[in-house]
Amino acid sequence: MGWLRTSALVVVRTTWILVSVALMVAAGVAWATYQDLDEGVRRSKAIAPDAPRSVDAMNILVMGLTTRLDLNGEPLPDAVLAQLQAGESDRGGYNANTLMLLHIPNDGSQATALSVPRDNFVDLQGIPGGPVRGKIKEAYGRAKIAEETRLRAEGVQDTHELEFLGREAGRRAQVETVRTFLDVPIDHIAEVSLAGFYYLAGALGGIEVCVNNATHDPMSGANLVAGNQTLNASQALAFVRQRHGLKNGDLDRTRRQQAFIAAVMHKVRSQGASALPGLVDVAKQNVVVDEGIELFDFAVRMSNLTGSRMRYLTLPIEDTQTVDGESINIVDTQKVRAKVAESLTPQPTPRRPNKPETPAAPAAAPPVNQPAVPPPPPTPIPCVD
Repeated sequence: MGWLRTSALVVVRTTWILVSVALMVAAGVAWATYQDLDEGVRRSKAIAPDAPRSVDAMNILVMGLTTRLDLNGEPLPDAVLAQLQAGESDRGGYNANTLMLLHIPNDGSQATALSVPRDNFVDLQGIPGGPVRGKIKEAYGRAKIAEETRLRAEGVQDTHELEFLGREAGRRAQVETVRTFLDVPIDHIAEVSLAGFYYLAGALGGIEVCVNNATHDPMSGANLVAGNQTLNASQALAFVRQRHGLKNGDLDRTRRQQAFIAAVMHKVRSQGASALPGLVDVAKQNVVVDEGIELFDFAVRMSNLTGSRMRYLTLPIEDTQTVDGESINIVDTQKVRAKVAESLTPQPTPRRPNKPETPAAPAAAPPVNQPAVPPPPPTPIPCVD
């Protein structure tokens, strides 16, 4: 497949933390509220102090995990699992099913969000004996299992310690794998699990989405009509999980995930500061960020990135094949890197040629007894398959 076009989509599974802070900047929320978020969110040391860094931008890798467990490795409540419609707590593993690179230039120019298809078959870094070949989403889970196996052999038995150190190894491997594949620095990370979508939509009182065609998928629980509709938390999670019955499978699901966050951004902005308490609570329970990220500095940048100042793209694949019953994406690494470099290079604004001004034609008067109807305002909610 060639380069995939996307609509007005947006990134950041970390919306419940990053957008929250951005909204604080815009709304002038009390510093104590910001401190509560900054001190309460989980931190990771997955990015080493001597890791490669961007010079003129901030690159954030956003990772969405399939795990049905909480940040301590404990099962989610049965009532939540039932709403997720994603099986029991031991399903899903620790694949990074969503991988997005958010590139924010320091000069305030247009930001870019690149979605990396989860089934890209690449060299997985950071795994003992590696690199090994596998789906890019698998780096996290493979490294986590290897680290926990090593720690148990050394006598570590505490389950919470094993979970924390295993996840740290997974984060390091996923960062190194994406950094090597794309050939760009990763300055910061943000991680959230499957339940984060559910809790986020619930905190906002549901979200609005738009689909081009009605869909029904028993696997994810998605049951949608064509057009715009407001989804509750359970329905929103089904919307972003569905891939069966979609023309392009996982690639269409990537667009849905992006559209979901676009809808979240719209809902947060429309609710204003009243949305903050719920978002902060969700962030503290479901999000992990690196130790080096300065949330307030990031928020200042994010608060100006709306509309045309953000563009959202999905990286190209060459082909899709089935190997041992598994679907994999065949990619040309050099083509991917060239596309990434092109996408992250600031583009000059095209200059319009000078033309003599032409008087505008007078507007036609509306028919008698039929008052003029203004066009509907543009919607920030993209329609997806």
